[in-house]
Amino acid sequence: MTRYNRQLQGASSHSLGVPPWGHSDPTLSEHAPPSWIERLALRKLLVLLGNPDIQFVLWNGDKLPDTCTPQTRRLHIHDRHTLWRLALNPDLNFGDAFTRGTLEVEGDLVGFLEAIYRAAPAANRQSPLIKLLGEWRNRARPNSTADSPDNIHHHYNLGNDFFQLWLDEEMVYTCAYFPTSTSSLEQAQRAKMDHVCRKLRLQPGETVIEAGCGWGALARHMARHYGVTVRAFNLSHEQIRYAQDRAAAEGLDKQVEYIEDDYRNIAGRCDVFVSVGMLEHVGRANYQALGGIIDRCLEPNGRGLIHSIARDQPCPMNAWIEHRIFPGSYPPTLREMMEVFEPWGFSVLDVENLRLHYAKTLEHWLARFDARRDTVRERFDEDFVRAWRLYLAGSLAGFTTGWLQLFQIVFTRPGLNDIAWTRDHLYAKRT
Repeated sequence: MTRYNRQLQGASSHSLGVPPWGHSDPTLSEHAPPSWIERLALRKLLVLLGNPDIQFVLWNGDKLPDTCTPQTRRLHIHDRHTLWRLALNPDLNFGDAFTRGTLEVEGDLVGFLEAIYRAAPAANRQSPLIKLLGEWRNRARPNSTADSPDNIHHHYNLGNDFFQLWLDEEMVYTCAYFPTSTSSLEQAQRAKMDHVCRKLRLQPGETVIEAGCGWGALARHMARHYGVTVRAFNLSHEQIRYAQDRAAAEGLDKQVEYIEDDYRNIAGRCDVFVSVGMLEHVGRANYQALGGIIDRCLEPNGRGLIHSIARDQPCPMNAWIEHRIFPGSYPPTLREMMEVFEPWGFSVLDVENLRLHYAKTLEHWLARFDARRDTVRERFDEDFVRAWRLYLAGSLAGFTTGWLQLFQIVFTRPGLNDIAWTRDHLYAKRT
C-alpha cells in the first residue's frame, strides 16, 4: 500500500466532508436516482466553480445540466458518497475521488481542467465568509525547521528511479527554457541552466551558493561550463546522495559540494546566490528570513537569482496538491516575492515570466510519464498513477490558463554599477 493510499484509508467519511444525509438514508440505494438535494448541491457547485462548460454524468446515467455544447467536458460521478464529498470540499475531494476512480473525466484530462481554471476567476468573487471557511478548512502545513524535512521527504523521497522514468537525463525538476518549439526536453533543460548562468553573468573563479539544489544538475552545469565553485543545499537525502555520486563520477566533486541541510543553516560568503524552485516550499512567513540569509552571505558586489512558481493574485495552493503531493507549498505573487528583497535593500534588475515554458515542460513530463505508466503501476499501484497524472495535468492546465506563473528575478546589492547594459548576453551563442 502506498503512502497516498494510507492517507486516504485513514480519512473517515466525516473528515472528507460527507453529510449524514449523503449516506445514511435507508431509502436511497447506491443505484437510486439522485435526490432533489443532490441535484441542488451539484448546481451550487457549478455556480461556485464559475459555471464552466462541464456536465456531470451521475451513477444512474442522469446528466446535469441536461444541455451541453460540442465543447462540453464530462465528469462521471460513480456514487452519491463521491457527489457529497465533491460538493462540500471540491478542492480536496476532487483529487481524492479521481485517485480512487470514483470520479472519471471523459476524454482529455488537461482540457477538462483548463475549462475549470478558465471559469475560476469569476468563481473567486464569492463572499468573504465562504473564502475564509475554505482557507481554514484547507490550510497549508507550516514550513518551520521541524516541519520542512517531512514536507520535502513526502515528495522527493519517492525514489530517484521513479523520477528518472520521466525527467530528462540530468534530472532537472524545474521549468525548462525552450529556445524553439521543437527543442527536446534535454535541450530545453540545458538551455534553462545556461539562461540562469547568463543572467547571473558567472565568471570563472567565483563562488556560488545554491539553495534547494534538487538532484544537483545546475550546480554541476555551473561548475563544468562556467568555472565556478558551488555549495549546494538540500534537505532530501535521496537527492543529495544522487548529486554527490554524479559529481564524483563526472570529476566535479572538487568544485561542487552538496550539503544535506536546511537553507536556514547556510553560512559563509559567496559572489552569487541562486535558488531555482525552492521558494514555493519556503512559506511566506519565512521570506524576510530568507532575505536575511542572502544578505548575510552575499559579498558587497554580489548578485543573485530566484526562480519560483507564482500567481498573479494571492491564493492558497490547491488543497489536494498541498495535502497529498506537495505539503507546505505556496506559490507567491510577485508582490509577495518582494518580501525577500525589500527589507534588505536589494535592487531588482530583471523580472521574466516563463509561464508558457513551464507549460511546455509539463507537456513533456506528462507524455513521458504516460509512456512509463505501466512501470509506475508495477512499482506503486493504479491509485498512485492516477494521482500523479492528475498532478501533472493539473499543473499543465494551471500554466496554460494563467492560473500559475513562473518568475525569474535577478537582484544585486544596491548601487552596483557593474551590471549588463543590454540583454545581448542572454542570447549570444556560448563559445
